[in-house]
Amino acid sequence: MSLAQPVIRTRIKICGLKTAEHVETAIDAGADALGFVLYPPSSRNIDLAHLSALTGRVPAFVSTVALFVNPTKEEVETALAAARIDLLQFHGDEPEAFCASFGRPYLKAFPVNETFDLLQSSVKYATASALLLDTPSAGHGGSGKTFNWQLINTSNIQSGRAPALVLSGGLTAANVADAISAVRPFAVDVSSGVEISRGVKSSELISNFCRAVRLADSSM
Repeated sequence: MSLAQPVIRTRIKICGLKTAEHVETAIDAGADALGFVLYPPSSRNIDLAHLSALTGRVPAFVSTVALFVNPTKEEVETALAAARIDLLQFHGDEPEAFCASFGRPYLKAFPVNETFDLLQSSVKYATASALLLDTPSAGHGGSGKTFNWQLINTSNIQSGRAPALVLSGGLTAANVADAISAVRPFAVDVSSGVEISRGVKSSELISNFCRAVRLADSSM
């Protein structure tokens, strides 16, 4: 009797959501996590009242993620008190102790270039639930550009201690299968790749992206 092969399921995070329609589309399409930006310079930023309203529509077993860039402790605590936030995502220069100080699991984002060291980053942020790997950009993500996936070197990390990796940066329905094949991430994170213009999501593109991930998983 042969043992069944394990089913590969890449988790999906749709980030930068701003409307109830797109929240519901992402949920219906099978997204595992929904990201909300709390960084005023971003075109995807929302205020806390809006965050509360949107996260209130999210059912159990779908995670809500609040994205910050170099916030104060008070800003994070105020957001946690205002809305349902399951995970925190830090996209700036926040130290590990700060990220871990809020009693929530967190993702730490890193821009990946030729000097990026995955092992060093995983040790430095050992308390992170996952490391989010993104394209370097002045806007701290959401550039719509991919980076060289070959720069992600997991060979020097013991498999039992390897961090969960969330791949971001310029992903679309057209290239996500290649990204999954190249990196084998725990999850993929998309924002600009499901937009019709900067900061404006498309229900069709959200659905197409989730479908493309599932098709990629089924062919692995």
